[in-house]
Amino acid sequence: MNYSIRPIAATDNVALSRLIKSIFEAFDLALPGTVYSDPTTDTLFEVFQQEGAAYWVAAEEDTILGGCGLFPTPGLPEGYAELVKFYLSPEARGKGIGSRLLEQTIDTARTIGYTHLYLESFDAFEMAVNLYQRHHFKALDKALGNSGHYACTIWMLKDL
Repeated sequence: MNYSIRPIAATDNVALSRLIKSIFEAFDLALPGTVYSDPTTDTLFEVFQQEGAAYWVAAEEDTILGGCGLFPTPGLPEGYAELVKFYLSPEARGKGIGSRLLEQTIDTARTIGYTHLYLESFDAFEMAVNLYQRHHFKALDKALGNSGHYACTIWMLKDL
């Protein structure tokens, strides 16, 4: 697969929103309190223009394969950012694209000066949780910060 990783563009909003929502539908997680019902999922380019935020897109020509971002979620401890909106299309999974996106996002977090990356997920996203564990994210007992995604069942943290 010949793809590139690049910063998000305004023209990516519709494709990313469709991709993310289709994943939640496929896993029967199209629920309130998730990214699925979060209105910012439709305007990711604008969301990630905030200072301390970044979003990376994996694309093959004009086809979005996935994306991964980091965001200074309100309520997180000093030096923490949240790993957010990390999703891959079914055809992009198992090819190392997720690892590259995650590594790019971790490197960006370090460059910005964050000391920790926090994330929220679901048991159903087992492949993603395994990827996080391989990249040294550790399980937490409860949520941190105020993401608004109260339906999540997994919380993890990585020291940078």
